[in-house]
Amino acid sequence: MPPLVWINGTIHPPETATVSVFDHGLLYGDGVFEGMRTYGGKVFRLEAHLRRLEASAKAIALEVPVPFDDLVTVTNDLVHRTGFADAYLRHIVTRGVGDLGIDPRRCTSPSVIIICDELKMFPAEKLAAGLRVVTAGTPMPHREALSPRVKSLNYLPHVLAKHEGGTAGADEVLMLDSSGHVAEGSGQNLFIVTEGVVRTPPPSAGILKGVTRDVVIELAGREGVPVREELLNRYDVYTADEVFLTGTASEIVPVREVDARAIGAGCPGPVTQRLMAGFRRLTRGG
Repeated sequence: MPPLVWINGTIHPPETATVSVFDHGLLYGDGVFEGMRTYGGKVFRLEAHLRRLEASAKAIALEVPVPFDDLVTVTNDLVHRTGFADAYLRHIVTRGVGDLGIDPRRCTSPSVIIICDELKMFPAEKLAAGLRVVTAGTPMPHREALSPRVKSLNYLPHVLAKHEGGTAGADEVLMLDSSGHVAEGSGQNLFIVTEGVVRTPPPSAGILKGVTRDVVIELAGREGVPVREELLNRYDVYTADEVFLTGTASEIVPVREVDARAIGAGCPGPVTQRLMAGFRRLTRGG
């Protein structure tokens, strides 16, 4: 089955799924989005993702025009129509069609778009060996300008950071906040493990409060692994026993090297592997 796209109540194949050139999501990045994935045809943590979508929209004074329960129904129906067992979903809410001016009051009504496509993620060999990561020169946006907890369509800093990493031959990047603290990857949350303790930046540091991040913290609790949310710098990352990234599409991804420094033994560590196994059991039942 091909991918399908739901736009304001109608379903399209990718070739005919279009938006107006006057949509402020296109013109100004004026909108929010969520990424989700399915396991065995069921959307993982659907309600948590939709709640965050609503919160992101509310933070930028944007009303999601589809009621929550209807959005749940539409999402599940779209997944069923594609027939994909393991799929990736992208929910987008834009300010809608307006004019070339920046005034959002010119937009008549918000647009809602849902894309359901096959999942594309890191190759199995990358997951087994761990990623090579470099620190990007492009920093996170200042959290008082636009909170990184808003999953907005303004992703240009992350795009530029990812470009830096690709140019350097790395698999992923580490982004810093405006004060030099470690924040996150280009699209993932960051965790380190030091002497058996899992550490990750707190939401108050200006990171995106990831759904998979929350799942990992839950799993660590079940495994009896202590978790601390605290500010981290690159020294903490360089000297950690283990480092891993988490995200909806990538799940839990080990990191073997940061800025040409081997992390721990240079391969996925025992705590990371335990959490990866726990995540597989949770999502796939085995």
